[in-house]
Amino acid sequence: MEKFTSFLKASWEEITEHVTWPPFNELQANTTLVLVGSLIFAFVVGVMDFVFENALNLFYQSF
Repeated sequence: MEKFTSFLKASWEEITEHVTWPPFNELQANTTLVLVGSLIFAFVVGVMDFVFENALNLFYQSF
């Protein structure tokens, strides 16, 4: 149990004294960038899925 307690204390010290947190506006800009990138990626994957599904249905119907 002592190891766990010392781990928690060291972790808390690391988070509060050694980590540099970004300013809120930078955090907001990066979050927006990740959200937009994720939406674009999801759209591209959705279009690819739609195209492949229709291509395979057309291919299977030809037999």
